[in-house]
Amino acid sequence: MTELDPAPVIDALAAYPSLAPFLRDRVVATMPAKATRRRALLNEVALAFEPGVRYPERAVNDFLHGIYADHATLRRYLVDEWFLDRADGSYWRTGGSPEATARE
Repeated sequence: MTELDPAPVIDALAAYPSLAPFLRDRVVATMPAKATRRRALLNEVALAFEPGVRYPERAVNDFLHGIYADHATLRRYLVDEWFLDRADGSYWRTGGSPEATARE
């Protein structure tokens, strides 16, 4: 299983001029209120999950907490926006742009 590491996600978010203002001290300090910006942020987070791999809830929580203090809200956004799905205590990627086009 691919290990989830928040550092590359934070680096990708920092590279976005429209998302960098939401970062402070290498974490997301505030969630964007504007839906398009929030979806762009969620997309970057979702790209950290390898398609076809199921991740245990604890690993997902630990990873998301390294990105945003309210990891439960971030997890809920990812599921509600169809970037991740869940069942039986595990999560897997169901959405997100292909890596090659996500950052264009």
